Amino acid sequence: MIPLFIGFTLDSIIGDPYRLPHPIRVFGNLIAFCDKKFNQGLHRKVKGVLVATVLVLLTYAVFALIEWALRDYDILRWAVNSVFFFYGICNRSLIDEALKVEKEVNKKDITSARRQVGYIVGRDTSNLSFQQIRTASLETLAENLSDGVIAPLFFYAIGGVPLMMAYKMINTLDSMIGYKNDKYRDFGWFAAKILDDTANYLPARITALLMVSIPPSVKGFRSIKRYARHHSSPNSGYPESALAGILDCQFGGPNIYHGKLVEKPYIGDSPRELTHTDLIKSCIINARTTVIMVLLISLLSITISNLPPSL
Repeated sequence: MIPLFIGFTLDSIIGDPYRLPHPIRVFGNLIAFCDKKFNQGLHRKVKGVLVATVLVLLTYAVFALIEWALRDYDILRWAVNSVFFFYGICNRSLIDEALKVEKEVNKKDITSARRQVGYIVGRDTSNLSFQQIRTASLETLAENLSDGVIAPLFFYAIGGVPLMMAYKMINTLDSMIGYKNDKYRDFGWFAAKILDDTANYLPARITALLMVSIPPSVKGFRSIKRYARHHSSPNSGYPESALAGILDCQFGGPNIYHGKLVEKPYIGDSPRELTHTDLIKSCIINARTTVIMVLLISLLSITISNLPPSL
Protein backbone atom coordinates (compact mmCIF):
# COMPACT_ATOMS: atom_id res chain seq x y z
CA MET A 1 0.00 0.00 0.00
CA ILE A 2 2.91 2.40 0.59
CA PRO A 3 4.08 2.40 -3.07
CA LEU A 4 0.42 2.56 -4.13
CA PHE A 5 -0.25 5.79 -2.24
CA ILE A 6 3.12 7.42 -2.94
CA GLY A 7 3.03 6.55 -6.65
CA PHE A 8 -0.59 7.62 -7.01
CA THR A 9 0.10 10.91 -5.25
CA LEU A 10 3.11 11.59 -7.48
CA ASP A 11 1.07 10.91 -10.61
CA SER A 12 -1.74 13.15 -9.37
CA ILE A 13 0.65 16.04 -8.72
CA ILE A 14 3.32 15.67 -11.41
CA GLY A 15 1.95 13.53 -14.23
CA ASP A 16 4.17 11.66 -16.67
CA PRO A 17 7.79 12.90 -16.34
CA TYR A 18 8.72 13.52 -19.99
CA ARG A 19 12.26 14.72 -19.24
CA LEU A 20 13.20 11.92 -16.85
CA PRO A 21 14.37 8.40 -17.76
CA HIS A 22 11.26 6.28 -18.26
CA PRO A 23 10.92 2.47 -18.40
CA ILE A 24 8.27 2.74 -21.11
CA ARG A 25 10.85 4.41 -23.38
CA VAL A 26 13.13 1.43 -22.75
CA PHE A 27 10.24 -0.87 -23.65
CA GLY A 28 9.67 1.12 -26.83
CA ASN A 29 13.33 0.94 -27.83
CA LEU A 30 13.39 -2.83 -27.30
CA ILE A 31 10.25 -3.28 -29.37
CA ALA A 32 11.57 -1.02 -32.13
CA PHE A 33 14.83 -3.03 -32.24
CA CYS A 34 12.93 -6.33 -32.49
CA ASP A 35 10.59 -4.87 -35.10
CA LYS A 36 13.51 -3.85 -37.30
CA LYS A 37 15.38 -7.11 -36.71
CA PHE A 38 12.64 -9.71 -37.02
CA ASN A 39 9.66 -8.19 -38.86
CA GLN A 40 10.89 -9.28 -42.28
CA GLY A 41 11.08 -12.35 -44.45
CA LEU A 42 9.18 -15.56 -43.73
CA HIS A 43 7.39 -16.76 -40.59
CA ARG A 44 6.58 -13.28 -39.29
CA LYS A 45 3.69 -14.53 -37.17
CA VAL A 46 5.93 -17.04 -35.38
CA LYS A 47 8.60 -14.38 -34.90
CA GLY A 48 5.98 -12.02 -33.49
CA VAL A 49 4.82 -14.65 -30.99
CA LEU A 50 8.38 -15.29 -29.83
CA VAL A 51 9.32 -11.61 -29.60
CA ALA A 52 6.22 -10.64 -27.61
CA THR A 53 6.52 -13.63 -25.27
CA VAL A 54 10.21 -13.08 -24.57
CA LEU A 55 9.81 -9.33 -23.98
CA VAL A 56 6.90 -9.76 -21.55
CA LEU A 57 8.62 -12.56 -19.61
CA LEU A 58 11.90 -10.64 -19.57
CA THR A 59 10.14 -7.57 -18.19
CA TYR A 60 8.52 -9.57 -15.41
CA ALA A 61 11.80 -11.32 -14.59
CA VAL A 62 13.78 -8.06 -14.36
CA PHE A 63 11.34 -6.40 -11.99
CA ALA A 64 10.90 -9.59 -9.95
CA LEU A 65 14.69 -9.75 -9.62
CA ILE A 66 14.73 -6.15 -8.35
CA GLU A 67 12.08 -7.09 -5.78
CA TRP A 68 14.12 -10.08 -4.68
CA ALA A 69 17.34 -8.08 -4.44
CA LEU A 70 15.65 -5.51 -2.18
CA ARG A 71 13.75 -8.01 -0.05
CA ASP A 72 15.74 -7.18 3.11
CA TYR A 73 15.67 -3.39 2.63
CA ASP A 74 12.11 -2.30 3.26
CA ILE A 75 12.53 1.47 2.90
CA LEU A 76 14.59 1.17 -0.29
CA ARG A 77 12.14 -1.38 -1.72
CA TRP A 78 9.18 0.91 -0.97
CA ALA A 79 10.99 3.85 -2.58
CA VAL A 80 11.90 1.91 -5.74
CA ASN A 81 8.42 0.41 -6.07
CA SER A 82 6.84 3.83 -5.54
CA VAL A 83 8.83 5.24 -8.45
CA PHE A 84 7.96 2.37 -10.77
CA PHE A 85 4.31 2.53 -9.73
CA PHE A 86 4.40 6.23 -10.57
CA TYR A 87 5.78 5.34 -14.01
CA GLY A 88 3.09 2.67 -14.45
CA ILE A 89 -0.01 4.88 -14.42
CA CYS A 90 -0.71 8.03 -16.40
CA ASN A 91 -4.09 9.51 -15.54
CA ARG A 92 -2.81 13.02 -14.78
CA SER A 93 -1.03 13.17 -18.14
CA LEU A 94 -4.04 11.69 -19.94
CA ILE A 95 -6.29 14.42 -18.52
CA ASP A 96 -3.67 17.13 -19.19
CA GLU A 97 -3.39 16.11 -22.86
CA ALA A 98 -7.16 16.18 -23.29
CA LEU A 99 -7.27 19.64 -21.71
CA LYS A 100 -4.56 20.86 -24.10
CA VAL A 101 -6.78 19.80 -27.01
CA GLU A 102 -9.79 21.46 -25.43
CA LYS A 103 -7.85 24.70 -24.98
CA GLU A 104 -7.28 24.91 -28.73
CA VAL A 105 -10.90 24.01 -29.45
CA ASN A 106 -12.08 26.81 -27.15
CA LYS A 107 -9.79 29.23 -28.99
CA LYS A 108 -11.42 28.09 -32.26
CA ASP A 109 -7.96 27.31 -33.64
CA ILE A 110 -8.79 24.29 -35.81
CA THR A 111 -5.22 23.80 -37.05
CA SER A 112 -3.72 23.70 -33.55
CA ALA A 113 -6.58 21.57 -32.24
CA ARG A 114 -6.05 19.00 -35.01
CA ARG A 115 -2.33 18.92 -34.33
CA GLN A 116 -2.81 18.59 -30.57
CA VAL A 117 -5.38 15.79 -30.75
CA GLY A 118 -3.07 13.99 -33.19
CA TYR A 119 -0.68 13.42 -30.28
CA ILE A 120 -3.19 11.23 -28.42
CA VAL A 121 -5.16 9.41 -31.14
CA GLY A 122 -4.23 7.06 -33.98
CA ARG A 123 -6.65 8.40 -36.58
CA ASP A 124 -5.88 10.96 -39.29
CA THR A 125 -6.70 14.34 -37.74
CA SER A 126 -5.99 16.61 -40.71
CA ASN A 127 -9.65 17.08 -41.66
CA LEU A 128 -11.45 16.69 -38.34
CA SER A 129 -14.13 19.18 -37.33
CA PHE A 130 -14.34 20.62 -33.82
CA GLN A 131 -17.07 18.09 -33.02
CA GLN A 132 -14.90 15.22 -34.26
CA ILE A 133 -11.91 16.54 -32.28
CA ARG A 134 -13.93 16.58 -29.06
CA THR A 135 -15.27 13.12 -29.87
CA ALA A 136 -11.72 11.83 -30.33
CA SER A 137 -10.63 13.35 -27.01
CA LEU A 138 -13.54 11.82 -25.11
CA GLU A 139 -13.03 8.40 -26.70
CA THR A 140 -9.35 8.54 -25.75
CA LEU A 141 -10.16 9.56 -22.18
CA ALA A 142 -12.45 6.57 -21.81
CA GLU A 143 -10.29 3.98 -23.55
CA ASN A 144 -7.04 5.03 -21.88
CA LEU A 145 -8.68 5.22 -18.49
CA SER A 146 -8.98 1.46 -18.88
CA ASP A 147 -5.65 0.44 -20.39
CA GLY A 148 -3.53 3.31 -19.04
CA VAL A 149 -4.81 3.49 -15.47
CA ILE A 150 -7.26 0.85 -14.24
CA ALA A 151 -5.51 -2.09 -15.93
CA PRO A 152 -2.08 -1.25 -14.42
CA LEU A 153 -3.75 -0.83 -11.02
CA PHE A 154 -5.51 -4.18 -11.49
CA PHE A 155 -2.27 -6.01 -12.23
CA TYR A 156 -0.46 -4.20 -9.42
CA ALA A 157 -3.12 -5.48 -7.02
CA ILE A 158 -2.56 -9.04 -8.24
CA GLY A 159 1.20 -9.20 -8.67
CA GLY A 160 2.83 -5.95 -7.57
CA VAL A 161 5.23 -3.92 -9.70
CA PRO A 162 6.59 -6.92 -11.70
CA LEU A 163 3.14 -7.85 -13.06
CA MET A 164 2.20 -4.19 -13.51
CA MET A 165 5.30 -3.63 -15.67
CA ALA A 166 4.74 -6.84 -17.61
CA TYR A 167 1.30 -5.47 -18.47
CA LYS A 168 2.86 -2.15 -19.53
CA MET A 169 5.11 -4.07 -21.92
CA ILE A 170 2.02 -5.78 -23.38
CA ASN A 171 0.30 -2.43 -23.75
CA THR A 172 3.37 -0.88 -25.40
CA LEU A 173 3.67 -3.82 -27.80
CA ASP A 174 0.05 -3.31 -28.84
CA SER A 175 0.50 0.43 -29.37
CA MET A 176 3.62 -0.07 -31.50
CA ILE A 177 3.03 -3.25 -33.52
CA GLY A 178 -0.66 -4.03 -32.97
CA TYR A 179 -1.86 -2.53 -36.26
CA LYS A 180 -3.96 -4.32 -38.87
CA ASN A 181 -1.92 -3.10 -41.83
CA ASP A 182 0.33 -5.14 -44.12
CA LYS A 183 3.46 -4.48 -42.06
CA TYR A 184 2.09 -5.69 -38.72
CA ARG A 185 -0.82 -7.97 -39.57
CA ASP A 186 1.29 -11.07 -38.89
CA PHE A 187 4.12 -9.78 -36.71
CA GLY A 188 1.81 -7.93 -34.32
CA TRP A 189 -1.04 -10.46 -34.30
CA PHE A 190 -0.07 -12.21 -31.07
CA ALA A 191 0.71 -9.00 -29.19
CA ALA A 192 -2.61 -7.37 -30.14
CA LYS A 193 -5.16 -10.16 -30.49
CA ILE A 194 -3.92 -12.56 -27.83
CA LEU A 195 -1.87 -10.72 -25.21
CA ASP A 196 -3.46 -7.28 -25.18
CA ASP A 197 -7.07 -8.39 -25.69
CA THR A 198 -6.73 -11.04 -22.97
CA ALA A 199 -4.92 -8.77 -20.49
CA ASN A 200 -7.52 -6.00 -20.87
CA TYR A 201 -10.59 -8.23 -20.74
CA LEU A 202 -11.33 -7.83 -17.02
CA PRO A 203 -9.91 -4.30 -16.53
CA ALA A 204 -12.09 -2.88 -19.32
CA ARG A 205 -15.22 -4.27 -17.72
CA ILE A 206 -14.15 -3.16 -14.24
CA THR A 207 -13.51 0.34 -15.61
CA ALA A 208 -16.96 0.57 -17.17
CA LEU A 209 -18.63 -0.75 -14.02
CA LEU A 210 -16.84 1.77 -11.79
CA MET A 211 -17.64 4.63 -14.17
CA VAL A 212 -21.39 4.02 -14.05
CA SER A 213 -21.70 2.83 -10.43
CA ILE A 214 -20.45 5.80 -8.41
CA PRO A 215 -22.63 7.76 -8.67
CA PRO A 216 -25.11 5.37 -10.32
CA SER A 217 -25.98 6.14 -13.94
CA VAL A 218 -28.94 4.25 -15.35
CA LYS A 219 -28.16 5.55 -18.85
CA GLY A 220 -24.58 4.41 -18.41
CA PHE A 221 -25.63 0.87 -17.50
CA ARG A 222 -28.05 0.74 -20.42
CA SER A 223 -25.43 2.06 -22.81
CA ILE A 224 -22.92 -0.62 -21.77
CA LYS A 225 -25.51 -3.34 -22.24
CA ARG A 226 -26.53 -2.04 -25.67
CA TYR A 227 -23.28 -0.78 -27.22
CA ALA A 228 -20.24 -2.31 -25.49
CA ARG A 229 -19.98 -5.16 -27.98
CA HIS A 230 -20.48 -2.95 -31.04
CA HIS A 231 -16.85 -1.82 -30.94
CA SER A 232 -14.33 -3.66 -33.14
CA SER A 233 -12.22 -4.16 -30.00
CA PRO A 234 -13.55 -6.71 -27.48
CA ASN A 235 -12.61 -4.31 -24.68
CA SER A 236 -12.59 -0.65 -25.76
CA GLY A 237 -16.35 -0.58 -26.24
CA TYR A 238 -16.98 -0.99 -22.51
CA PRO A 239 -15.49 2.25 -21.15
CA GLU A 240 -16.53 4.15 -24.30
CA SER A 241 -20.15 3.01 -24.05
CA ALA A 242 -20.15 3.80 -20.32
CA LEU A 243 -19.00 7.37 -20.98
CA ALA A 244 -21.41 7.80 -23.89
CA GLY A 245 -24.27 6.76 -21.61
CA ILE A 246 -23.23 9.02 -18.74
CA LEU A 247 -22.89 12.03 -21.05
CA ASP A 248 -25.86 11.01 -23.23
CA CYS A 249 -23.82 11.47 -26.42
CA GLN A 250 -22.54 9.42 -29.33
CA PHE A 251 -19.07 8.16 -30.25
CA GLY A 252 -17.73 6.15 -33.17
CA GLY A 253 -18.53 6.63 -36.84
CA PRO A 254 -16.24 6.70 -39.89
CA ASN A 255 -12.61 7.84 -39.51
CA ILE A 256 -9.39 7.70 -41.50
CA TYR A 257 -6.69 5.41 -40.10
CA HIS A 258 -3.32 5.16 -41.90
CA GLY A 259 -4.85 6.45 -45.10
CA LYS A 260 -7.86 4.11 -45.10
CA LEU A 261 -11.49 4.86 -44.28
CA VAL A 262 -12.67 2.74 -41.35
CA GLU A 263 -16.42 2.52 -40.72
CA LYS A 264 -16.62 2.27 -36.93
CA PRO A 265 -20.07 1.54 -35.45
CA TYR A 266 -21.74 4.29 -33.50
CA ILE A 267 -21.78 4.00 -29.70
CA GLY A 268 -24.47 5.94 -27.85
CA ASP A 269 -27.98 7.19 -28.53
CA SER A 270 -27.61 10.95 -28.92
CA PRO A 271 -25.61 12.47 -31.81
CA ARG A 272 -25.70 15.88 -30.15
CA GLU A 273 -23.08 18.61 -30.23
CA LEU A 274 -20.37 18.01 -27.63
CA THR A 275 -19.46 20.87 -25.31
CA HIS A 276 -16.66 22.08 -23.06
CA THR A 277 -18.70 20.87 -20.10
CA ASP A 278 -18.65 17.32 -21.49
CA LEU A 279 -14.86 17.35 -21.60
CA ILE A 280 -14.55 18.66 -18.03
CA LYS A 281 -17.09 16.14 -16.77
CA SER A 282 -15.16 13.33 -18.47
CA CYS A 283 -11.94 14.42 -16.76
CA ILE A 284 -13.73 14.35 -13.41
CA ILE A 285 -15.07 10.86 -14.18
CA ASN A 286 -11.53 9.66 -14.96
CA ALA A 287 -10.13 11.10 -11.72
CA ARG A 288 -13.03 9.77 -9.64
CA THR A 289 -12.82 6.27 -11.15
CA THR A 290 -9.09 6.13 -10.47
CA VAL A 291 -9.53 7.16 -6.83
CA ILE A 292 -12.25 4.54 -6.37
CA MET A 293 -9.98 1.82 -7.80
CA VAL A 294 -7.12 2.86 -5.50
CA LEU A 295 -9.46 2.74 -2.50
CA LEU A 296 -10.79 -0.69 -3.50
CA ILE A 297 -7.24 -2.06 -3.78
CA SER A 298 -6.43 -0.58 -0.36
CA LEU A 299 -9.55 -2.13 1.18
CA LEU A 300 -8.68 -5.48 -0.37
CA SER A 301 -5.13 -5.25 0.98
CA ILE A 302 -6.33 -4.42 4.50
CA THR A 303 -8.89 -7.23 4.41
CA ILE A 304 -6.34 -9.82 3.31
CA SER A 305 -3.75 -8.66 5.87
CA ASN A 306 -6.32 -9.10 8.65
CA LEU A 307 -7.29 -12.63 7.71
CA PRO A 308 -6.36 -15.30 10.28
CA PRO A 309 -3.01 -16.99 9.43
CA SER A 310 -4.77 -20.35 9.12
CA LEU A 311 -6.63 -19.03 6.04
